[in-house]
Amino acid sequence: MRFWRRSVADESVPDADAIPPEMAEVATAEPAAATPVVEPEPVPETPSEQLRNWFGRLRSGLSRSSTRLNEGINTIFLRRRLDSTALAELEDLLITSDMGTGVAGEVVEALRRTRFNQEVAPEEVRTALADEVIRLVEPVQKPLRLDAAKRPFVILVVGVNGSGKTTTIGKLAKQYRDAGRSVMLAAGDTFRAAAVEQLQIWGERAGAPVVTRPTGSDAAGLAFDAFERAQQDGAEILLIDTAGRLHNKADLMGELQKIVRVLKKVDPSAPHAVLLVLDATVGQNAHQQAEIFREMVGVTGIVMTKLDGTAKGGVLVSLAEKYGIPIHAIGIGESAEDLRPFEARAYARSLVGLDA
Repeated sequence: MRFWRRSVADESVPDADAIPPEMAEVATAEPAAATPVVEPEPVPETPSEQLRNWFGRLRSGLSRSSTRLNEGINTIFLRRRLDSTALAELEDLLITSDMGTGVAGEVVEALRRTRFNQEVAPEEVRTALADEVIRLVEPVQKPLRLDAAKRPFVILVVGVNGSGKTTTIGKLAKQYRDAGRSVMLAAGDTFRAAAVEQLQIWGERAGAPVVTRPTGSDAAGLAFDAFERAQQDGAEILLIDTAGRLHNKADLMGELQKIVRVLKKVDPSAPHAVLLVLDATVGQNAHQQAEIFREMVGVTGIVMTKLDGTAKGGVLVSLAEKYGIPIHAIGIGESAEDLRPFEARAYARSLVGLDA
């Protein structure tokens, strides 16, 4: 309210700033408390909505790979017959997209048998490519199954440093905990303090205890202690992180094999799963990693990470064709929800930019 003054001579003249008597009580009263705004409860997504949103994120995540493929396919097949030259160019495109020579050859031969010397639209080529990829990768579409008779169910996680191994363990722990399972983590990469700290952060997020030892401690001894503690605490799942230093293959192999040996002293069937975490951005180098770790510890399944950060998403196809190792899950983001079970059709169609 503005301050004002009136002279005696002005008393007969109404003042523009004067407050009418009938409003005085209202104006001088305490302002009414604001009605609190109640935010509506978020409506949980239905399973079909969750799946549809995941497909959308997957297609977006694979956009670098699909853009590269689509640009090449459009260039090759725009108003053009499917002749030998076009097929050769398509084969080169698929090979440079990290799908491997075997996959590229099969796709080209399938098109040669059915559409040779006919005009083929780019959309038809993409559909045929997606169908061939589905055929190749569907046999390895296998979710990780936990055996309830094994308690704890021991999952040994291997892979090179930087592949997303520790983050993958944290995401799995969060998902298992959200599903109501009891989980314990073991920080087996004892030579990297950063890996231990990262796993402890994920453990706090998931509400899962993390077994650690001082930097430089024996990783096999830590795995043994974690296994016994998990048994004593009644944990359902034990996830064990490991080192991944490939510059000295012999030392790494010895360390991993020692971990397996000490786990078997507690339970001859352990580890019950050996997950290899592969970074999609390395392209064909993923083959070398798969070969090395399969030789070291007998990998039982693959988790492919960072598909959203590369134009080399086709490498998963060549891995499936060459090794036939089950692909349990793929990752396309930073949150725990961005690690999902592998689904062949969604992956194949997203890879070439088609709706799932």
